[in-house]
Amino acid sequence: MRLPLAVAAVALIMLLPAVPAQAAAAPAILITKVYYDSPGSDLRGNASLNGEYVTIKNTTRKAIDLAGWSLRDKTGYQYTFGDDQLLDPGKKLTVRTGQGRSGTSTVYWGRRAYVWNNDADVASIRNRSAKLVDSCSYDSTRADYKNCE
Repeated sequence: MRLPLAVAAVALIMLLPAVPAQAAAAPAILITKVYYDSPGSDLRGNASLNGEYVTIKNTTRKAIDLAGWSLRDKTGYQYTFGDDQLLDPGKKLTVRTGQGRSGTSTVYWGRRAYVWNNDADVASIRNRSAKLVDSCSYDSTRADYKNCE
């Protein structure tokens, strides 16, 4: 009697669609956009530097304390989030290259030079243990940004 039930269970499992590994679970913090070529001429003015940014998103249902987390490019430029940076569930945070007053939706790297290459680079976010959480790469001079979601 158990054999037909087991065969039916196996048949049912085989009919279920396979879920690709990359679709299984989104990282807790997801890089959603890299704006790597700020609008206008690259004159290293603060407005132009702040036109270059990376946006991240909390994909969980709880706030994440980003203290000690870092955002990096492939050459090693690194922004480390401060002790007071909490990202609420479902919310986004933009990290701008230049200087400004940081808040809950935007933080400023404080640099006086560009970080993101205009042709190809990799943005990566790492937790306080330096474990890679998410990355987004681009290789194009035809666009100024990449949506990474």
